[in-house]
Amino acid sequence: MGRMRLLHGWSVDLSPVREFREFRLIFYGQIINELGSEMTRVALPYQLYLLTHSVADLGVLATVQLLGLVSFSFTGGAIADMLDRCRLILWAQLGLAGVSAALAALAFTHSATPWMLYVLAFVTGVFAAVDRPTRQAVVPLLVRRDAVTSAIALNQVGQKLARIIGPGIGGVIIASLDVSAVYVFDVATYAVAIGCVLRMAAIPAANTGSKLGGAAIVEALRYVRQTPYLLSSLVMDFNAMLFGLPVALFPPLALDVFHVGPQGLGVLMAAQPLGAVLGGLSSGWLLRMRYQGRVVIVSVIAWGVCMTALGLSPWFPLTVAFMVLGGVANLISAVTRASIVQLTTPNSLRGRVSGFSSLISHGGPRLGDLEAATVAAWSSPQVSIVSGGLLCLVGVVVVCRLFPQLAAYEAQSEVADEPVPVSGAVALAR
Repeated sequence: MGRMRLLHGWSVDLSPVREFREFRLIFYGQIINELGSEMTRVALPYQLYLLTHSVADLGVLATVQLLGLVSFSFTGGAIADMLDRCRLILWAQLGLAGVSAALAALAFTHSATPWMLYVLAFVTGVFAAVDRPTRQAVVPLLVRRDAVTSAIALNQVGQKLARIIGPGIGGVIIASLDVSAVYVFDVATYAVAIGCVLRMAAIPAANTGSKLGGAAIVEALRYVRQTPYLLSSLVMDFNAMLFGLPVALFPPLALDVFHVGPQGLGVLMAAQPLGAVLGGLSSGWLLRMRYQGRVVIVSVIAWGVCMTALGLSPWFPLTVAFMVLGGVANLISAVTRASIVQLTTPNSLRGRVSGFSSLISHGGPRLGDLEAATVAAWSSPQVSIVSGGLLCLVGVVVVCRLFPQLAAYEAQSEVADEPVPVSGAVALAR
């Protein structure tokens, strides 16, 4: 009995799914949708490479999709504060489903050109820039305050599981059927997600007094700048992603340093999401953490240490182990940081602040790829990884010196407007 209580205290809290219907709907829809999206992330570059046989074109594809996401992150967050968030998620999902349907049609008719794929990748980034901050901002409105951290952890676990499983399934479908079948499957997953959103209750606009424009974005940036523990947590995330995430160096590390081939590369790519899933499944203890800011600091230190050790590792299995441990640390940091953002930001600003957070969490790794590749070109992959890990640790020290408020932050000391879980409202489908 004592062991069961101990296990329950450490395992991920499933109560948000059990107790809150609206969160359960959006959670299940998102898991299925993420699975299809991860499959498409394999299919789209595969299709482009068959057309061009150019690695440079794959870089262009990734760049245009990131450009769509980054350029509309602030706007997407501002829209999320001014419209019904459930309805906004619905329209974003319809847009993404439309992109996948267009990709399927092009693949079926063999009429795709590189420029068509670039445009559709950019549009995907734009819709994602609206969808992601809206989903983040809606969580505190679907569950009680004491369940927000658990809900965020569950979302993270679902996303990482899809990142592990989706590419493998996508590869199997491409090999056994065709790339068009992946896009059709993706459309089907969007249909399920859209059905879930249609059954959810409507959520009134959080901020009906503001207009979409530069002033709304400046208002959110001013709030972040004037809230030291919030600003420092976002800077800490950017520091970790810029210097300590060497994904761009995984191919030379697997192929040229350890000589483990594409199978080893796949293992290395899956190691961080696997660690994140393990960290999420054992995240129950985060609910008892009073000083969440210190959890962010310690987890980023652990991440930097793991990346430094990864660069120094002489054996591939040890390298994978450090990547798994780094994934655990990264999950803890992500969940805790998101809890700080969602629980302390007023509902009227939550979409815009979430958009800013999304910009950092998705733009930071791409800049990190550029930094890691540049240093590796001047030295070696190992030197680049070690120097990045060490710079990440230096960044932690600098942020803590500039923002002592982060270490002093207590989970209950700063409370935004208390959200009331949505229930009994009129469903969107009605």
